[in-house]
Amino acid sequence: MKLILDVSHHQVPSKMDYDALAKQIDLIIIRTQYGSNLIDRYYKKHHEEFQRRGTPTAAYAWVRGVSENDMKVEARDFYNRTKQFQPTFWFVDVEEKSMANMRAGISAYIKELRRLGAKKVGIYVGHHLYKSFNLKMEEADAVWLPHYGKNNGTVNSTPKYPCDFHQYTDKGRLKGYNGPLDLNRVLSDKPWSYFVHKRGGQPTTKQFAVTRNVGAYRTAKQAKEKKQRVGTVQSGTYFIFNESNGMVNVTKQKGIPGSWIDPAEMRQTKQYYTVKRGDTLSHIAAKNGLTVSQIHALNPQIKNVNIIYANEKVRIK
Repeated sequence: MKLILDVSHHQVPSKMDYDALAKQIDLIIIRTQYGSNLIDRYYKKHHEEFQRRGTPTAAYAWVRGVSENDMKVEARDFYNRTKQFQPTFWFVDVEEKSMANMRAGISAYIKELRRLGAKKVGIYVGHHLYKSFNLKMEEADAVWLPHYGKNNGTVNSTPKYPCDFHQYTDKGRLKGYNGPLDLNRVLSDKPWSYFVHKRGGQPTTKQFAVTRNVGAYRTAKQAKEKKQRVGTVQSGTYFIFNESNGMVNVTKQKGIPGSWIDPAEMRQTKQYYTVKRGDTLSHIAAKNGLTVSQIHALNPQIKNVNIIYANEKVRIK
């Protein structure tokens, strides 16, 4: 049975043995926020620690919007706070009646998440609220329902309504945490890969050649923006774990996430043109798809753009 754990900031990192927990679970769903105003204190830490150990991470946000517009605001906060971790799923957690028409409100929330770029959006709704809220379940990519039965840490009940994930207890116990945990199982007919990989398939295992040392980053966004570099990926042959927005996650361990890199860094090698008799900078620039100003910027040693000499080396890249 696949085991899914969901956590919030009530699970304090200092009391969690991430190594032990990661070995027991197949997916973790991490709360980002409780409404817009309360941000989970440890959601970033949880994503980082479990992803570092190769555990897929999804995200959820408790909904408290009081109008359709407010729901959209919460959706934007949820997305912007979480997108750097690229969760496999975005779950909208509906456990209280925060506005009169929850059906319309949750629909607005989901549509805003999708507009922002969330690929897979799910709904978690209280079992006792399922009928009265009458949410548009067809808009969700997955349904997650709580139904505890005896609530003694074991599976002893089944939800009355169709769902993909069943939260069967909030009194579960796992090695690595000395306290009660929310445990979940899969009741879906969808393949497991649908829930743990962003595009519904297995992570690619094609090889990738790193031709020169490049910067290593924790996220695709950081690699693209060249921010918060964490080290260097040495030249060599790697596997690709994931690709996003032109960035590539390369790894030495097949199927285990590694570091994000920008492939463009490997193409930034210097190239030179040897000046021939009769050449001008404008001729060299046109021949290489550049402007004279660009050529001059690459060659600050050229004092006069109208004077170059045969056999002189001019940088063109």
